[in-house]
Amino acid sequence: MAKRDYYEVLGLQKGAPKDEIKKAYRKMAVKYHPDKNPDSKEAEEKFKEATEAYEILADDQKRAAYDQFGFAGVDGMSGGQHDFSNFRGFEDLFGGDISDFFGSFFGGGHGRRSGGGGPRHGANLRYDIEIPFKDAVFGTKVEIAYSRQVSCTVCGGSGAESGSGKKVCPTCGGSGQIRQSAGFFSLASTCHTCGGDGSVIERPCKECGGAGTVKKHQKIMVTIPSGVENGRRIAIRSQGDAGPNGAPCGDLYVFIRVKPHEFFERSGADLYCAIPVTITQAALGCELQVTTLDDKIVKVKIPAGSQNGKLLRLREEGVPVAGRRGDFYIKLIVRIPEKLSKKSRELLEAFAKLEGENKKPNLIPLAELAAD
Repeated sequence: MAKRDYYEVLGLQKGAPKDEIKKAYRKMAVKYHPDKNPDSKEAEEKFKEATEAYEILADDQKRAAYDQFGFAGVDGMSGGQHDFSNFRGFEDLFGGDISDFFGSFFGGGHGRRSGGGGPRHGANLRYDIEIPFKDAVFGTKVEIAYSRQVSCTVCGGSGAESGSGKKVCPTCGGSGQIRQSAGFFSLASTCHTCGGDGSVIERPCKECGGAGTVKKHQKIMVTIPSGVENGRRIAIRSQGDAGPNGAPCGDLYVFIRVKPHEFFERSGADLYCAIPVTITQAALGCELQVTTLDDKIVKVKIPAGSQNGKLLRLREEGVPVAGRRGDFYIKLIVRIPEKLSKKSRELLEAFAKLEGENKKPNLIPLAELAAD
């Protein structure tokens, strides 16, 4: 499925001010957040789609590039092939811990962690990769190397030295939140001392410094499915940063950029190329051999009287998508010789006399050209 316009995703008009972008995303985030729709794949996809749109439109530089060039303008904007992002826009949007925000809607406990030190997912990571056009069409496997936070093996992810433990946070009293009264309202924010965990470490682990995680360099194989399109992303579950206190890992998102091909281009599941033919081949018809993208030689019959720009179709020689292949279109480019031998010129002049060429041609209707 093709990506939707970012403004359309958030229900906005192009040129909408920042406060409207933030308000629109906040509304969609509340509606489609996975914590509110735990068993809905559709809600998860809509949430991801809205988050991606917000990340672009809320940034002045990325938004300007998108407004001018579309998706091509923001492809790889994050800074290169080995760039990572933590997707923290949601926390930035609502301020502090997201569970604080959703607790006000769902009565607490519906976020990825509760105020009392429940598990919190690790951060998601991003990896940008560029692959050849042919690999995007037929699929491939690519090894990537990157760094992520993993659970500390010395302390088991607890962050505490062996024989040591945790004690109740003296600032929040174990709740993980600090509440302040503001008129009729009571506002909750994440405790700055314990980070919302509700407890603090007595003696931090020397290996990880109390973080519970350490940095690890690793390599993994990524399967690129056949028919993947430029700008798509592949989610690799649990290959992001590890969460604190042994909480689940985040995900790794691999963003795909496809290199253009010298001879082939793509539209959906269909492939296109162009071949030259001589004026005699176009006029008389012939049979040619054409090499497809997967290096297969196919015989192509050129009908007599073929015009410049004519498209010939080979069924099921295109892009493999969802168990079927698209078609392969070959555009004929009739080449006119720039230099003629004496004999060739004599033959063409004789042909012109035989045909009685029109010295005052009629105009061709534009509708007829469009039909061709």
